[in-house]
Amino acid sequence: MSGLLIILAAFFLPLFPASLVFNRLAAGTTNPFARLALFIVWPQIGVALILWGDLAPAGTVLATWATLSAIFYAFRMLTVREVGRWAAMLASSAWPLVWLFVMQGPSGSDLIAFTLAMTVAPVLMLLVRDALARRLEAAYTGLRGGLARDLPRLSGVIAVVTLAAMALPLFPGFFALLAVLSGATLGVAIGILLTWLLWSWAGARLLQGTIFGPRSGPIADDLPRSTTWLVAGLVVVMVAAGLIWTGGAV
Repeated sequence: MSGLLIILAAFFLPLFPASLVFNRLAAGTTNPFARLALFIVWPQIGVALILWGDLAPAGTVLATWATLSAIFYAFRMLTVREVGRWAAMLASSAWPLVWLFVMQGPSGSDLIAFTLAMTVAPVLMLLVRDALARRLEAAYTGLRGGLARDLPRLSGVIAVVTLAAMALPLFPGFFALLAVLSGATLGVAIGILLTWLLWSWAGARLLQGTIFGPRSGPIADDLPRSTTWLVAGLVVVMVAAGLIWTGGAV
């Protein structure tokens, strides 16, 4: 029974090739609210299965599978230009790390918090995708460069969200990576650090293809000030939550 639950959970905390199911659903979901719900609920179903079955998966095979899945999708992020797919690749790279955290025997609340920390950046990137699509009719990197001068508020949001996707200090992903690295073996730790490096590389490429580069000229209205302040407030809440969780979990 436990083996069956682990296989089922591998679809919701996706390990390749089971991750193809999530990516197909993410690509085929056009409603923004349904897409957000998919990203938020999908990994928590996997967590619920683990907690319900009181699973304690372990072993070199599963650790290697999770690590390689994370690295594979981190590499895929370097080749994807559509921001929605980029967010799905990021989620598919981040969620396998939940398995590595499960192997350390965390409490249920810490496991839920870790999964949410790994979900924040992909969800925020979906919001960036929708903002770009509404203004540029498409959300591709390299389609319109130099947004920093034409749409400064949107560019600021893109920059902050991308830094969160790169798991830089003070963002939830950073605290989550510290938590899983603290109990990882040497081989797993190297795989996590490689994944982290690839996230940073992919994030830098995304920034280069959007807010930097030659100026495109006035093309659309910028983000409203109210929306910009809302995002700023969310960032403050994320940082505070990460600091509080780290104080109790690491």
